[in-house]
Parts: sequence; structure tokens; C-alpha cells
Amino acid sequence: MSAISPAPDTVDLDAVKAVAGSVHRAVATVIEGKDEAVSTAVTVLLAEGHLLVEDVPGVGKTMLAKALARAIDCRVSRVQFTPDLLPSDITGVSVFNQDTRAFEFRRGAIFANVVVGDEINRASPKTQSALLESMEERQVTVDGQTYALPRPFLVMATQNPIEMEGTYPLPEAQRDRFMARISMGYPAAASEMAMLETHGAVSPLEGLSAVTTAADVQQQIENIRRLHISAALRQYVVELMAASRAHRLLRLGASPRAGLQLLRAARAHAALAGRDHVLPEDVQTVAVPVLAHRVLPTGEASLAHRGTEDIVRDLVERTAVPSGR
Repeated sequence: MSAISPAPDTVDLDAVKAVAGSVHRAVATVIEGKDEAVSTAVTVLLAEGHLLVEDVPGVGKTMLAKALARAIDCRVSRVQFTPDLLPSDITGVSVFNQDTRAFEFRRGAIFANVVVGDEINRASPKTQSALLESMEERQVTVDGQTYALPRPFLVMATQNPIEMEGTYPLPEAQRDRFMARISMGYPAAASEMAMLETHGAVSPLEGLSAVTTAADVQQQIENIRRLHISAALRQYVVELMAASRAHRLLRLGASPRAGLQLLRAARAHAALAGRDHVLPEDVQTVAVPVLAHRVLPTGEASLAHRGTEDIVRDLVERTAVPSGR
């Protein structure tokens, strides 16, 4: 590569790693012993996706979302999803102004860089659907008028899969909008002891301050978009998608959107690893969090106690990596 005139698609990997590393370290001071979950959250942020955190109460789902939001100096909003929450509470509403004799649009909670949605499955399907346009197109349409959302834009939603009374399961169209789903899990004994020692008196969020800005994050998103992806790797992703649709333990395979999201997440993973190109290993690493919540198991899989995470791992192991990677 010439040192005189860099190529127009040169990626500043040092800048990407600096921003990602500072955010990761900041969040890790709050979330003890969950490095993989923090890494996935940062990857989704830089891949311009959305994250669904699904687990039992008390393991740090909301804390992860709040910590990531606080690590970035940007607009943050938090929505507690409840059965009486209205779509207009999220998107905004047009209100008639008596002084100007005209309608004015009052922005809802969705107009932020990081939107934390607590217990998303407690809101009605109609309210959940208010997120679809914003998550996919990063815009909101109210009364025929379209409003762009700020960049970067990330929705981090939590849900409790155990306590299902009074909840509404997320429709497949909604789940498909989330780039990745993660589970926090219980901490190891040492991490739990450290948490009790350091976080027992005060909230760990109190000592967390912003380590980067929204503009810096958006710049690294633009950087990552320029990472090289070979034709062979794109073919590999296509074959993974096809294998999911033909798998005997899946009654619904991965959608074309899933393939796009998988490629974007793999690109971000490669950048965080310090590479300006994507390898099959990047795809394989992010495959479970990106694909497992988008596919549906058959009755046979349920009887055999095979979860979608196991099935996706099986797909990755069985699908050959194309030559010319």
C-alpha cells in the first residue's frame, strides 16, 4: 500500500479500537464478569443495529443498557413498557397550538441516540409496532409527516422470558429488527463477590461518565462500513441462510434481513479485532447472537430439548467455508 496517497476506502482501525475500547472499559466497570455480553453490545452499537437483552430479573439487563448509554455523551431516553403505554408516547403526537392556530409536533421518547426499552414485552402489540419504522428506517412518520431520528441510533430493549403473565410475546417482525439477542446469565461467584464489595453501598452508574461522543461513534460506524468483504464470504453467508431454511429442526429459517445483519455484525467484529477485512471466523463468532432469535424450532426440536442456539451452532459447524476466503 502506498504511504503517499491512502486509498479512499482506507479504514482508521486505530480510531475504531480507541472508541470501542473506551466504551467497553467504561461499561465493564458497571457490569462485572460479563465481558462477552459487553463486547456484543459494543459490536451492535458500531454495526448500527439494535440489541435485545433477554434474561431473568436481577442479572443486570437494564444496568447494561443504562451503562452503555451513559458511556456516550448523547441524547438518551428510557421507556418503561407497560400495558397502558400508547404508540404516541414513543413516537410523539401532533398537538394543536391555540396561539399559532396550527398543529405542532411534540417528539416522543424515540427521538434519542440511545433508547432504553424496559420490559418491551409488557406493552401491547400495537405499541410494540410503533418501533418498527424507527428501528428499520431510522425515521418516524406521524400524520403523514416524516421526521428523521438522530444518528447514531440504538434501541436496547429488555424482556423477562420467565414471568410471562400479563406479557405479549414479541412478533417475529419485531424480533427480526433486533440485530442480536443476548442473555446475561448469573455472574460467577468471584464476580458476584466483587459486585457486593464495590456496588453494595452506591449505584455503580453514579461513577460512570461519558468517554466518547455521539459524533465519534457515528464516525466509527462510517469507518466500519468501508471494511472489505470478499465475494467468497458473502457466498458463505448465503449458504448459512439457505442451510437454516432447510434444517429439519427449524420450521422457520433465517430471513434475508438476517443475512444482512449477520454481515454487518461480522464487519464490526473484524474492525474491533483490528482487521480491515472480514474473515469467516467473524461470521461464526456473531452467528448465535444474530441468528438464534430469528429462527423457530420444530416440535421435534422442542421434544429433544434442542434450543435455537444449539441449532445455529450446528449450522455453523456443518456449513463449509468457501474457498478463496
